[in-house]
Amino acid sequence: MDLKLDGKIALVTGSSKGIGEAIARGLAREKAIVVVHGRNRTQTEDVARDIVRDGGRAHAVVGDLTVDEDVSALVDEAHAVAGPIDILVNNAGGSGAAEEWSESRPLSWMSAYDRNVVAAVRVTTRLLPRMRQAGWGRVINISSLAGLMPPASRPDYAACKAAMNAMTVSMARAAAADGVTVNTVSPGTIHSGRLDARFREVAVERGLNEDAPWVEIEQAVLPLFAQVPLGRVGTLEEIADAVSFLVSPRAGYITGANLRLDGGMLPTI
Repeated sequence: MDLKLDGKIALVTGSSKGIGEAIARGLAREKAIVVVHGRNRTQTEDVARDIVRDGGRAHAVVGDLTVDEDVSALVDEAHAVAGPIDILVNNAGGSGAAEEWSESRPLSWMSAYDRNVVAAVRVTTRLLPRMRQAGWGRVINISSLAGLMPPASRPDYAACKAAMNAMTVSMARAAAADGVTVNTVSPGTIHSGRLDARFREVAVERGLNEDAPWVEIEQAVLPLFAQVPLGRVGTLEEIADAVSFLVSPRAGYITGANLRLDGGMLPTI
């Protein structure tokens, strides 16, 4: 299926590694012009360079999304090197240190909210007006299953992702008449580098070889972490494919939605 993304310009925040990198690479495969963002210049430029080497089109911008001046500068640079942004993927954020309710600190909550929610607001409010004026745009907020199915630990992170879900619906309603769609993607248990390392660590504790094939590691360890009806973790490529569809013209009637990529973990529609 041709997603009709050829020439669309996409800024993916936090795309120098992990889920963001996978999304940037996926959009580039669909012929979008991708602006890769990160805080580490070398890492960010390496991803953009790899995309170009693979036949895609990409540029790199660097900045801290918790700093207003950095956001203004990186948006200006993105416009200068790539052109007006058609697609924004708010992926940057993170859970921070694990805290239980008995030790959760207000400072941790404020930092998490700034890093996950306000950072997305800073970028979005700089790009949304131009999208609305152009009559076409796409915003994707990368949330988490934690926003719908909060665990006992990291309550600040779960609350931030729930806020992003609500933010998506509000923004979608505000921008719909101007041809801009806004949606959320909520990953569940995904095969990232960090998850791979943790699963293999637990596998060794249970007597398996650290270098065993991934399918053996997954089958032995996944039930200890999550009850996934599909019986496996998701892949970065599956997230990238879902985002690529949602930002495409073919998904023009989808807005204000939250697409779960969780293998059926959430026991409700």
